[in-house]
Amino acid sequence: MATPGTLHDAFIDELRDTYSAEKQIIKALPKMVKAATSPDLRTAFQSHLEETRAQIEKLGRVFESIGEKPRAKHCDGMAGILEEGDGVMGENFDDATLDACLIASAQRVEHYEMAAYGSLVAWARAMGHDDAAGILEEILDEEKSADQKLTALAEGGINQDAADAAHPQDEDDEDDAPVAPPRASAGRAAKAPAPVPSRAAFKPTAKKTSRAGARGR
Repeated sequence: MATPGTLHDAFIDELRDTYSAEKQIIKALPKMVKAATSPDLRTAFQSHLEETRAQIEKLGRVFESIGEKPRAKHCDGMAGILEEGDGVMGENFDDATLDACLIASAQRVEHYEMAAYGSLVAWARAMGHDDAAGILEEILDEEKSADQKLTALAEGGINQDAADAAHPQDEDDEDDAPVAPPRASAGRAAKAPAPVPSRAAFKPTAKKTSRAGARGR
């Protein structure tokens, strides 16, 4: 019977998986930089590309700190996320919608990484790998920051631009609006309506009979 694996084994396996994920991201980000139409979004992707290259070096130090050689184990999860991102770039979207979708794809990547690094930090600390935990936590903070920057770009105008393109304002709506009646101009008193006669005004008046006529009868 095979000896059961330990948390240390799981840690190394997850570390290799994450190492593979970062290497895949290195290949995907240049395509996202090229596809983005927003200058700010292109800058964010380019900046994270440089950051990811540095993160791969940091992961190498994590391997060394626990006496292991850096080695990748193909990350199927990241491969699937990046494949979906490739599909987005192949769609015929307007510019703002494409940028909004690129942000959504990039944030899927970030959230996957944040989950992985969060587990690695916790496991490293539990096993007393303090040096490894410190490096991994530094990378985790970088991923959180990248995610926040993407959110700021989305909420800072890209999402709204995409929404406006999807539902353009109808210029004829204003022409169809009901027209308010003209108001009396200042200084000119509005003419008061004629008073309605009371019912008494329409009551027939009884004829007066002269006394002289009465006596003659």
